[in-house]
Amino acid sequence: MIKKKRALTATLVALGLIVASCGGDDAAPGEGTSVTMAKADWSTEDPNAYVAHLLLAELGYDVSDPKDLELGPANAYIAMAQGDADFWINSWYPGHNSWLANELPDGSLVGDHVSPVGEMMMAGGLQGYLITKSFAEEYGITSLDDFNSNADAIAAYDADDPDPGNGIADIYGCSESWTCDDIIQSQIAFSGWENIKQTIAGYDAMFAEAATKADAGEPAIVYTWTPSAYITQLRPGDNVLWLEVNDVIDDSNPLGAEGGEGYDQRPGTASIGADQCPGSEDGVCQLGWVAADIQVSANNDWLEANPAAAKLLELFKMSVIDVSLMNVEMAEGTAVLDLAQGWIDDNRAQVDEWLEAARAAA
Repeated sequence: MIKKKRALTATLVALGLIVASCGGDDAAPGEGTSVTMAKADWSTEDPNAYVAHLLLAELGYDVSDPKDLELGPANAYIAMAQGDADFWINSWYPGHNSWLANELPDGSLVGDHVSPVGEMMMAGGLQGYLITKSFAEEYGITSLDDFNSNADAIAAYDADDPDPGNGIADIYGCSESWTCDDIIQSQIAFSGWENIKQTIAGYDAMFAEAATKADAGEPAIVYTWTPSAYITQLRPGDNVLWLEVNDVIDDSNPLGAEGGEGYDQRPGTASIGADQCPGSEDGVCQLGWVAADIQVSANNDWLEANPAAAKLLELFKMSVIDVSLMNVEMAEGTAVLDLAQGWIDDNRAQVDEWLEAARAAA
């Protein structure tokens, strides 16, 4: 009954049939204004996207369904810069800074038209490489550098990796155009891992293959991140371990990629103990990735024209724990719209403060 009520409430809000209780035009500063919202072509921030969608609807905006415009970063930033999308909540900075440096046909840069907004989940994107625990322990591997220099481990891994028998360890990386794929390519070049190659393909299929191998004790190395439900399948300290990276990539841009200076991952550390990251010293694991700031990005002209929306997105925050738990519920089949409305209901006092500030900014 509660879920049905939340679903009905969410639907009514999305249709603009529930108006906030302040009364009058001030309650709905977005009335009559359509908003085109994009969403990343990965799902781990879908809870954030739909919370933002519902909150803008409470301000009276007619907001498109985020899933109607699913884009990778390469296209999302261009779409926002050219006004084909107003905003999304899927920016991972500093990695996505490279997209802001891209040049548009008129000679301007994407960053001239698109800006980060607010602090939705600062340092929320923990990233790194996981390795099958039993395999790492058998060969004494605590870092990707150890792995690259261990001929026996490379041979054992290569026997049943995505491209077996080529003499190179093909690790599970990222989907093409997600930015992390470019960062991994640059990391391989920067660290001189001549025996390691990234497999670039659909992420969920790669992850499923890696998880199956890890559960069976077979060698697998995969890039992953939080907040997500992925860490409930590959569990550091249980069936996998975090790998360290000896040399954290800087802004030297080893492959000369456009915007590649933004692939700098320093300091590239996280507070993870030796039970989950065997190379950890004093509780500090050098993952080789900075914990990303997951933020909203939006078209500058749209922000200026819609001060209420701009203020709401500036104030909008969600905790990594909340989003991680919502990802687990999504994986179990709960509708993301129900989860988003449930989060709003559970955080109504905070949400109302944001909405009040947004209305005041109009």
